Amino acid sequence: MGLAFAILISVLIFLNRDKFGDLESYGYLGIFLISLLGNATIVLPVPVILTAFLGGGIFNPLIVAVVTSLGATIGELTGYLAGTSGRGLLENKGKIEKVKNWMSKYGLWTLFVLAVIPNPLFDLAGIVAGATKIPVYKYLIVVGLGKLIKFLVFSFLGAGSFSFINKFF
Repeated sequence: MGLAFAILISVLIFLNRDKFGDLESYGYLGIFLISLLGNATIVLPVPVILTAFLGGGIFNPLIVAVVTSLGATIGELTGYLAGTSGRGLLENKGKIEKVKNWMSKYGLWTLFVLAVIPNPLFDLAGIVAGATKIPVYKYLIVVGLGKLIKFLVFSFLGAGSFSFINKFF
């Protein structure tokens, strides 16, 4: 079911690729900014994965993955900084406790895994990382590596999807 959905999305994006021409005109800088701003939001999730997917179909997927992960990693500092100030801990106490337990049990691996897999909990993990005083350099390294793996997958999927679909249209 998930594969069929992914193929359908790929075909729809490919057929409407002219509408995504703006992304091409802004290049890697546009991808970086979308990724940065999309990950800087704590309340409203922005589908940056789609940016990596589309960018991979238009540009060099390796460079897209690196640029997207850099923007995403820097953008994720908002959750971390909210955690250091304590403001972010006031909401979602149940979920915060769950992530906090994972982090106390598995440490930085929790951040890494949550950065690799698409999920809505990463902002909470960033808040907990800031609140528990994980050094910012460790946070950035672990999150950056996790995001890089995720965006490598999605940018190369985008490149492959566009190449595959192009054979039929």
